Amino acid sequence: MIVAGFGFRHSASLASLESALEQATGAMIAVDALATLDGKAGQLAPLAHKLALPLMAVGVERLAEQPVATRSPASMAAHGTGSVAEATALAASGPKGRLLAPRAFSSDRLASCALAESPAS
Repeated sequence: MIVAGFGFRHSASLASLESALEQATGAMIAVDALATLDGKAGQLAPLAHKLALPLMAVGVERLAEQPVATRSPASMAAHGTGSVAEATALAASGPKGRLLAPRAFSSDRLASCALAESPAS
């Protein structure tokens, strides 16, 4: 299973989220689920609905334990992790999930997306 984790600003549009996903997948990797912070799941729901994919909400308390590749000082201060996109993808992919690549940004830089894979794939 491949999970696309998202981090984004409140001002991110559906187009921003789609762009981040496209940048992360290269439009060539199929994802099985989307994930983000539980407080932002409502903003990601339209993309999940459009793609007919399940949406996984991750509690902020699970972020710090995820081994992310990126170290954003702003993200560390706000959420306790270097990358919300990477951390939510890893948390949602399960205890043995692995990050496929560091986060990728939407063309407007309002959203980021990272992919994690669970060993059950």
